Amino acid sequence: MLDSLKTTMIIQQFLNPRLQLCLPSHLFFSSIPTHAAASNSSLAHVDTQLKHLCNAPNSQSSDAISFFHRAVELGHIPYGSTCNLLVEALARKKEYNLVLEVYTRMTFAKISPNFLSLAALIECFVHSHKVGLAIGVVGMILKRGFRVNVYLGNIILKGLCQNNEVVKAMEVFRGLDKSCVHPDIVSFNTLIKALCKAKKLEEAFSLKVEMEAANCAPNLVTYAILIDGLCEVGRISGASGMLDEMRMKGMDADVLVYNRLISCLCREEKVDKGKELLDEMLAKGISPSGGTYSCLMHGLCKTGQWKEAIEMWNAMMERGLHPDVVTYTGLIHGLCKDGRVKKATELLNLMVEKGEEPNNVTYNVLISGLCKEGSVVDAFKILEMMMAKGKKPDVGTYNTLVRGLCDSGEVNCSLKLFDLMWEGNFVEPDDMTYNLLIQGLCKEGRLSEASNFHHKMVVNKKSGNMVTYNLLIGAYLKAGNVKKAIGVWKQMLELCMVPNSYTYSLVIDGFCKLKMTNIAKGFFCQMRTCGPRPTLFDYNTLMATLCKEGSLEQGVRLFEEMRNDNCEPDIISFNIIVDATLKAGNFLAAKEFLTDMLRRGLTPDAWTFGVLINRLSKQGQLEDAKSMFERMVGCGLTPDAFVYGSLLEGLSGKGETDELIKLLRQMAAEGVVLDSGLTSTILTCLCRIPEDLDIAEILPKFSKETPKGLSITCNELLKKLHNSHPELQLYGS
Repeated sequence: MLDSLKTTMIIQQFLNPRLQLCLPSHLFFSSIPTHAAASNSSLAHVDTQLKHLCNAPNSQSSDAISFFHRAVELGHIPYGSTCNLLVEALARKKEYNLVLEVYTRMTFAKISPNFLSLAALIECFVHSHKVGLAIGVVGMILKRGFRVNVYLGNIILKGLCQNNEVVKAMEVFRGLDKSCVHPDIVSFNTLIKALCKAKKLEEAFSLKVEMEAANCAPNLVTYAILIDGLCEVGRISGASGMLDEMRMKGMDADVLVYNRLISCLCREEKVDKGKELLDEMLAKGISPSGGTYSCLMHGLCKTGQWKEAIEMWNAMMERGLHPDVVTYTGLIHGLCKDGRVKKATELLNLMVEKGEEPNNVTYNVLISGLCKEGSVVDAFKILEMMMAKGKKPDVGTYNTLVRGLCDSGEVNCSLKLFDLMWEGNFVEPDDMTYNLLIQGLCKEGRLSEASNFHHKMVVNKKSGNMVTYNLLIGAYLKAGNVKKAIGVWKQMLELCMVPNSYTYSLVIDGFCKLKMTNIAKGFFCQMRTCGPRPTLFDYNTLMATLCKEGSLEQGVRLFEEMRNDNCEPDIISFNIIVDATLKAGNFLAAKEFLTDMLRRGLTPDAWTFGVLINRLSKQGQLEDAKSMFERMVGCGLTPDAFVYGSLLEGLSGKGETDELIKLLRQMAAEGVVLDSGLTSTILTCLCRIPEDLDIAEILPKFSKETPKGLSITCNELLKKLHNSHPELQLYGS
């Protein structure tokens, strides 16, 4: 515990600088006149005046403190009771810095603080977040024979919880009980709120049970705190359960509790439940606030229920609640997210007509919506409107416009806008601004300009972030400039930046596409040993490359390592390995992989079936291929040109003309559109059918996707066939 002198010395470190102005430093070390040095009449006069200033209802704290300092400097130190009275008066007015000043003077004058002065000192330290010193004052209270009450205990708890020292707060809470200071409703609520803030909800509910066992019934504040905590982590059912418990106990929630629940429900797109709570509020005579309607309207907009949102708007207006800037902004944001930017613009105009001033967030939301829709010109009109209203665009506004211009292919315009930020509006670009422009330049293949822009970024003392280096590395690898890509990688490491998972994925994918598989494998191994763990994308990328190069053994080994590395293969992984094993003619291994895929609950997709049908057809296993085709259709998957072409080639190769014609008619009946590849396949197959068949008679009519909805007739197919094979005698031509 701190003694009086030690506490005073610590206090001096946190005194308001104004004390140093009104109290010369030598007074801290020279002897201060005692009561004996001054006449009793003078002291009585000083004491009376100071008491009057403390007790006068309209007196200013500055008057009392100024009088106190002048009296002390003249050697007329007020009596101890009056000094304590001054401390108490200042504490009541929350003049905490002045409390410390008076307390320090008292201590050097050897005036003993009473219990209320020490309590005021605790409040001062808690207010300035020096809870350790506040606990030290508790030691002084006990040393002087005073008892700590629950009020002081609650102040300490409040200070610790405000500093997020929940564990220490729990220790103090337990210590109060051991000291026969029984916690009250404030003590419990303070701790429960801190636990909820720290996401320790189970402990918060345990404390609620303990609270009830101590005959301290939870009140509206308790339930509001718990409901808020549950909503914060998305546990809506639990929050609704708390509301039900309140109802059972005959407690009515207030508008704040209802608003929190409605907001949470709308965030989870359970707007109907939110509307039910609104109806309950109205039935109980609880007046909804603007926030109540704002949450519901935003939720309705989010789920596309625009008619209901307008009805809610009208209901809000009928109750005399005028939408504020938050309500308008929420609706504009909802409209923009739903792609109804024109309506959002109309709402902004209505907002201005109604006299509600849009803020920067409102303008930024609408500008973002227009840019995402591709209406960059209209976005600049909103920018002009914003500036005409005296609103200064921030870096977020400019970043949105830069992104919109780059997405529209107007990179040169975005570069001009960048210059305008520096020259005209004094808005300093941030890392995102540079990254957006570098991305735009890289997308257009202007890599030297992107590199120069990165250099400008460094000159302007913007070191960039991983996004910057990922953009440059990815662009250089895509362009095949390995030297530049490695140079950027080294520069990134020199700046002590740690490559993230996406960086490695870019590098592995880039080198795989450049057919530099050994380098890709090197980065993959580095990732496994000292970098972030390889993702499913990394495994699939490297495995696909190995299989394409004919390194099936390495591909299978990597597939097995993936499973051992707690990276579960997906349908793409199985498609890669099944295709490779089928291509190698290892049908047994392919079948095992397919069985494993099904055992893992992975459903074959159209690509899986396409690969199987193609490989089986090429190997002459037509029955298996046809069985797989029927299974594909049975799964609700639509065969594409690749699947039909594979089957047609297989049937033609085996000379199964009847099956071939049957499949052609099935294709025509299902409206299969013939592309150039499938048309070529059909023509090749027709060349192989026996000459005694009338092709014109057996060939069906296929539709063709053209602007006029034309179709390919059998005569057109026959004409193409005749042009490519004039030696054939085509019956019916």
